[in-house]
Amino acid sequence: MQRILLVDDEPTIREGLRERFAREGFAVSAVGTGAAALDLLLGRGGPALAADCLVLDLMLPDLDGFAVLRTLRQAGADLPVILLTARTDDVDKIVGLELGADDYVVKPFNPRELVARVRVLLRRMAEVRALRETLAGEAAREASAPEPPLALDRGSRSARFRGRPLELRPREFDLLALLADHPGQVFTRETLLDRVWGDDRFIEPRTVDVHIRRLREKLTAIDPTTNPIQTERGLGYRLQL
Repeated sequence: MQRILLVDDEPTIREGLRERFAREGFAVSAVGTGAAALDLLLGRGGPALAADCLVLDLMLPDLDGFAVLRTLRQAGADLPVILLTARTDDVDKIVGLELGADDYVVKPFNPRELVARVRVLLRRMAEVRALRETLAGEAAREASAPEPPLALDRGSRSARFRGRPLELRPREFDLLALLADHPGQVFTRETLLDRVWGDDRFIEPRTVDVHIRRLREKLTAIDPTTNPIQTERGLGYRLQL
């Protein structure tokens, strides 16, 4: 049974979501402060909670959601995170994504939609973890076997750059795969949103910039001399290896 950790300081929302997720077949833990969430997830004072997904409110009475998320990522926790926010400011959304959030939902929201988003995110993360296990168990590649600069395996959703594995989140893989399928072709933000995010009406065009920035950082971490994802000013992005 997959476990959800809910963090919200409003008892009505917290308990309502607890009941909703429990009815949907999830094991649920719920707390009202950021410090309590960190204690559980980082094992402060006891065994760490093995949560599969964190639903995290931004407005908390002690640490805000950004601080909680930043601390988790700095500690190496890679569990998927969905932010809940009553603010519609795009800056908050962008900051959350840059800190490592996987999705966000604006209050007020439909609990059914939140559950659906959690299911989609868990399914994608399961694919990523399966990929990591596959890569970890692979035999060493033959030294003589040639490999292209960028190698993508759609079946296992694995990626390698300059012969080294790329650790990509699901959206990052989809975005890179689309660019790699059309090398040299310029894609506008709107086209990338449509092709990668589909009809998700909550996603803003600037989200593409955040994911492109993440991809560039991961690629240049492997090869600092390269910049394969190029910006065509006023137009969009293209992949040029």
